[in-house]
Amino acid sequence: METKGCLVPYPTIDKCESMGRENQSVVADLDGTLLRSRSSFPYFALIAFEAGGFLRLLFLLLASPLAGFLYYFVSESAGIQVLVFFAFAGLKISDIDSVARAVLPKFYSEDLHPESWRVFSSCGRRCVITANPTLMVEPFLKDYLGADVVVGTEIGVRGGRATGFVKNSGVLVGNKKAAALKEVFGECSPEIGLGDRKTDIPFMNLCKESYVVPESPSVEAVSHDKLPKPIIFHDGRLVQKPTPLLALLTILWVPIGFLLACLRIAAGSLLPMRFVYHAFLALGVRVIINGTPPPPPQKSTGQSGVLFICSHRTLLDPIFLSTALGRPIAAVTYSVSRLSEILSPIKTVRLTRDRTADAAMIKKLLEEGDLVICPEGTTCREPFLLRFSALFAELTDEIVPVAMVNKMSMFHGTTARGWKGMDPFYFFMNPSPAYEVTFLNKLPRELTCGGGGRSSHDVANYIQRLIAASLSYECTSFTRKDKYKALAGNDGTVVHKPKVDPNHVMGC
Repeated sequence: METKGCLVPYPTIDKCESMGRENQSVVADLDGTLLRSRSSFPYFALIAFEAGGFLRLLFLLLASPLAGFLYYFVSESAGIQVLVFFAFAGLKISDIDSVARAVLPKFYSEDLHPESWRVFSSCGRRCVITANPTLMVEPFLKDYLGADVVVGTEIGVRGGRATGFVKNSGVLVGNKKAAALKEVFGECSPEIGLGDRKTDIPFMNLCKESYVVPESPSVEAVSHDKLPKPIIFHDGRLVQKPTPLLALLTILWVPIGFLLACLRIAAGSLLPMRFVYHAFLALGVRVIINGTPPPPPQKSTGQSGVLFICSHRTLLDPIFLSTALGRPIAAVTYSVSRLSEILSPIKTVRLTRDRTADAAMIKKLLEEGDLVICPEGTTCREPFLLRFSALFAELTDEIVPVAMVNKMSMFHGTTARGWKGMDPFYFFMNPSPAYEVTFLNKLPRELTCGGGGRSSHDVANYIQRLIAASLSYECTSFTRKDKYKALAGNDGTVVHKPKVDPNHVMGC
């Protein structure tokens, strides 16, 4: 649903001077002002899908024409209430809050208006007044844009779930925005007001200076390197912002995509590994191989296996590494679902998180052949590498770094909040997913622990930087616990049963 046109009697945002505003206050609207887009539908759609699933997204999509009709021909408030009802009704407040913190900031940040941000970020006190539900927008505005106060529409709650209706105060539009501004600032008028539509005029009239943000679809969003806070961790299944058209295409594709995913998974699980590359290619899964991999170890000569150290993008990394090599490579993993473990075409061995036991297990596996480890311990979607655990460097000098990159157009193949058993299905549900496997040069002995006397942390950090440089990624010191605390509110620890079969275990 798009916001109404604006014929506001104020100068445009480009006329606003941003220098010397450190001690001043700014009040801004959200959609069409701080954000380039004047449509709030995609963000309601993200709430509906990520917290409610495909059916709720479908119902919201079917209701969107009614919301648009009410918005343009009845009132802005009525249109927004329709979106709120179909997106929120019956959902747990904790689920909505989780999506608002883990999913929406990624999409909001990609739509940040450069001129509005220039002015908004220059002021010492920042306030946002919006018709969107506060629960939905506050985490992004406060955590990523440094907003001091966020005032939005309040959602009705009963028994820990959203009722789908707004509270008695109603949707925050028109004069209600002006009243909200007075509550925040009292008799003191903020220095700057930013808006983009007629219903913003009441609160803009209370500001000493006011500027309108004209509709400009062609303006580029604020680049990632200029964001006040980089978004390293985010969750959710959808790759692209679900506009009405994309939402419709996604819903129509799901039945086809799921059948295709089952076929692709069956091909990867049942065929001999030397045929999987060609089967994937025939089924629309591209595997791009760069560099020269080492030959398989010769057991007759007592040669130990090579340890492949990979960047971690999805739980399928070891499988695509095996596909690139044309032979199955055992993988050390952690916290993958039992379903993914059963479907795996390669041997998987679960880490116990007991350092001594894990070291002994890895050494034994290397005696049997090649092995792959993802020392980040968890996946990261953005162009960053998490901190590498250093244990692997103490166990062998036969180390080959591997840079992994995947490409998805519709669904992400990872999750921190959802059921991990669906991760491979979501990856293979993409129309034409791709994996790029780049084999880097084997680590020289003088740079290893045994041959060169380096510390394990030095070796781990060196390999992290090496892989990051090959991918043009940035190294971080963030860990698995940091990711799960940010996205799921826990540390990602998986409680294991006391007895574990070492020949068939799971993780990641």
